[in-house]
Amino acid sequence: MRVTLDLILDCSPDAAWEAVHSPAVFRAVSGPWTTVESLEPGGFPSRWPGGDHRVKLRMLGVLPMGTQLIRLSDEVAPGVRTVHDTGGPLSGPMRTVRSWHHQMAISAAPGDGGRTRFRDTLTVKAGVLTPFVTAGFWVFWQLRGRALKRLAPGWNT
Repeated sequence: MRVTLDLILDCSPDAAWEAVHSPAVFRAVSGPWTTVESLEPGGFPSRWPGGDHRVKLRMLGVLPMGTQLIRLSDEVAPGVRTVHDTGGPLSGPMRTVRSWHHQMAISAAPGDGGRTRFRDTLTVKAGVLTPFVTAGFWVFWQLRGRALKRLAPGWNT
């Protein structure tokens, strides 16, 4: 099943593109509901390169949610740039998710080159639990969307 956001962000597409490659932004839009710790040597980089990154997740900073593989790749097409995460949960309660594809598409907002259209789509499969897992991610995605809109104006600096 799929969870989506289609937002207009108050920042340039270039600023949004850099933000979706920022571990600091990832942690900011995940929290405080989910805290994220890098499991990579040296911790989080200042900017996500493509490839694999392992993280540990906790709900509200205390409830272990397990580990997750973030597997990033970029796709650049005329007028839209997309980050794909095809990793997924490795351990813990989120391991019920068997298929994971997160896409963040960045383009200029219609009629306004100074703002960004941000399409955030998560497609998950968890067998018979898929509707329940999707409902949980839907709630998280709404909170994430609010955080993205709140933080975006600061990305232009």
